[in-house]
Amino acid sequence: VQLQASGGGLVQTGGSLTLSCAVSGLTFHWHVIGWFRQASGTEREGVSCIGVESTSTYYKDSVKGRFTISRDNSKNTAFLQMNSLTPEDTAVYYCAAGITSCDADVMETKFNTDYWGKGTLVTVSS
Repeated sequence: VQLQASGGGLVQTGGSLTLSCAVSGLTFHWHVIGWFRQASGTEREGVSCIGVESTSTYYKDSVKGRFTISRDNSKNTAFLQMNSLTPEDTAVYYCAAGITSCDADVMETKFNTDYWGKGTLVTVSS
């Protein structure tokens, strides 16, 4: 199983980026997909996730209204559209597949997931 995250980069405060997560080696549409992030010197935190038919989503409170998660099951790819970025969003972003449940309990505390991808760095300058 491979998860390839891309789309990170350097952006100014208020800017936008779209992260992509291309997944191979598993039946994509059977799996909950999510994004986590880890800033330097901090613990990893859940950012967002999306259910298998896009019927359920979760967003960390600090990104609600600014980030939008989506998936294209025909392309085995998930996306995280990030708008109105702030320096507090600076982190390495990781995509994950096989999250046990797309809800706050898993995304905020348990982090139960089967597969992790390598991260992509997002840097927001002030």
